[in-house]
Amino acid sequence: MNKTSSNALIATLFSLGLILPIYTNAADSDSEPPISDGSVESMNARADYFRLDNDYSPPPGKGLHHYTAGYAKILCSAVFITGLDPDDAAANVGGFISPFEQREHVVDIRIDRERQQVALTLPDGVIRTARRYGSQGCVARPMAQETMQFTPSIIEPDLPPADTTAWPMGDVLSEELWPEGVNRELVERALEVGFGPPEARTLGLVITYQGRIIGERYGDDADMHTPLESWSMTKSLTGTLMGVLIQQGAYELWQPAPIPEWQIEEGDPRQEIRIGDIMRMSSGIMINAPADPDFDDSIYPDHVYLYTGGENLHQYAATRPQEYPPNTIGRYRNTDPVLASYLIRLAVDGRGDNYHEFPQRALFDKLGIRSALIETDAWGNFLGQGLGFMSARDWARLGNLYLQDGVADGIRLLPEGYVDYASAVAPAWESDGRPIYGGAFLWLSEPETADGTRLKAMHMRGAGGQSTNIIPSHDLVYVRIGKYTGARAGGEALNQMLPMLLDAVPAAQ
Repeated sequence: MNKTSSNALIATLFSLGLILPIYTNAADSDSEPPISDGSVESMNARADYFRLDNDYSPPPGKGLHHYTAGYAKILCSAVFITGLDPDDAAANVGGFISPFEQREHVVDIRIDRERQQVALTLPDGVIRTARRYGSQGCVARPMAQETMQFTPSIIEPDLPPADTTAWPMGDVLSEELWPEGVNRELVERALEVGFGPPEARTLGLVITYQGRIIGERYGDDADMHTPLESWSMTKSLTGTLMGVLIQQGAYELWQPAPIPEWQIEEGDPRQEIRIGDIMRMSSGIMINAPADPDFDDSIYPDHVYLYTGGENLHQYAATRPQEYPPNTIGRYRNTDPVLASYLIRLAVDGRGDNYHEFPQRALFDKLGIRSALIETDAWGNFLGQGLGFMSARDWARLGNLYLQDGVADGIRLLPEGYVDYASAVAPAWESDGRPIYGGAFLWLSEPETADGTRLKAMHMRGAGGQSTNIIPSHDLVYVRIGKYTGARAGGEALNQMLPMLLDAVPAAQ
């Protein structure tokens, strides 16, 4: 991959809310660790200094077959979960695990609405299918496997009727006076700007102040109940579920992660990886990912295979080798949230609870969330790195849990100090000169007010311009979700909206 292509990749990743790649050069391992100022060259030197001598094995199978499995899943989810038109979905949705240029290879598309299945045929005769399986969503089926390795189920919320229950546990908004100090006219203007032009393809925009909805708007294809493709915002949901387990006593944040595959051999370096390192994208586990400095674009990336691979993907992530010692190099790789999802399964199964019900019972029911589902692989493993669907309102409910220090309706769901952990810069990222990633799979930023004041913000971000944004200094949470191809215009609209929104509400006392 030449430098011109790499620079184009950087721009694309930034537009999707992903990560800045790092370019590496050889470093003298006998010297002191290089100091990084955030430049490509200095981050490069640090990475090489810490790199371990382990071999990389690429994912099995053909890239086109995997991309087509991703395409089948994208269409299945778009049609049978979100309710989009298939042609619109094919042109505008889910370009991450199914690049639009790869879709051109498909010679036949069959959508079976009765079975809720999508089947795609390639020129070599290979057919990739995805099918809706209850509350586990659409699953890309392995090529040589006719049956799923789990029993699908329907998970119903244990909540009162939404249409007669007040927000946030229901949908009824208060008729009280407008919040004191809030400029209603400016909020409405900000909402208009933030929704963006038609090319932003925004599906939902919700703004809350002090936990109360002060503005919301939806596209023609969605409403306040529509479960929307959220991509890597799901990582932050996974980090939240891990926080719930820590609060319940199943784990401790800084204990070594008890991944079974890491305990087989004495002295396995992966035994030093802590749960808190994993949720800071600092485990050091090796894969080939598009955000990597040495990304090999001739090899189908593991980062995407962890969505589309026809095997137990929790175990796949757990069997990848170590590239860096933990807590030294920050890398945006799907191995870490998949490993967190694996730990969630180990804890919930280990105590005899219903794994697929756990998110709804332990978190969603506590927040009033009704629309959520996390899709799985063929083994029923949650793919919590990016296959979550929730309405914009439900993402706002989750964002407000962080605004309220992990407490909902007087009940502590996240441990004391967990939000502080999530909002603190990850040391490995700080050392690379990139103070942009925190804990619990949250991004960090410092937006600026009109008078130049820097604020602290946390973000749940996903490819395609999806975001849940939390600004504690102003008691604000705002959520924007749209179709993948509207990412750039949608992001520009949000950037234009934020200063207006900060002017419209008073700072927290």
